[in-house]
Amino acid sequence: MSRARGRIAGVISVLGELLITAGVVLGLFVAYSLWWTNVVADREASRQSDRMREKWADGGPGGPGALNTRGGVGFLHVPAMRNGEVLVKKGTDLKDLNKGTAGYYTEPVKSGLPWDAKGNFTLAAHRDGHGAKFHNIHKLRKGDPIVFETKDTWYVYKVYKVLPKTSKYNVKVLDPVPGESGRTKAGRYITLTTCTPILTSDYRYIVWGELVREVKVGKDRAKPAELR
Repeated sequence: MSRARGRIAGVISVLGELLITAGVVLGLFVAYSLWWTNVVADREASRQSDRMREKWADGGPGGPGALNTRGGVGFLHVPAMRNGEVLVKKGTDLKDLNKGTAGYYTEPVKSGLPWDAKGNFTLAAHRDGHGAKFHNIHKLRKGDPIVFETKDTWYVYKVYKVLPKTSKYNVKVLDPVPGESGRTKAGRYITLTTCTPILTSDYRYIVWGELVREVKVGKDRAKPAELR
């Protein structure tokens, strides 16, 4: 009987050590996913943003002139999310979003762009890990400003509708006229999309805004009132 108890105790001890090891490995993975990927992504995003602003300062292309490059088309500013400026690039490939940027959709519904006469400027970014640029999207409320900066113009939008949860397959939220937001006529809209709930990718969180004004960028690049 004592030998049997000894074997059982040994098995329990080994299982306990394995569980502790598994817990440590899981903890390291979570730390990597939620912290280290943010550090790496923020560094890369900062480098890309600096290159973009250097091009602008040197007289390089901005706004429409940058559309055929992957260097970026401008910067998103959302005070309620407290995420600083976010470089926006063409496309929503993970290899780009994982570098701490946002991207505008080229498929399944092609995004409009802020300078278009009509359309829906549709953006995606991570909510957790890899920079988590849209982590605080749930803090946006009706009337909050969303500002997009190009070399020559500040485009100022106001949030008018939030959809906290929808299917990841619901592409109607990206339509040029976002009917699910209550709009029925063509206009100049912006749509922010990201995963929800936090730490999952089961559903999508949507925020819609509408352009209220444009402000030409001055020599000192002074920010519009919404960002001061």
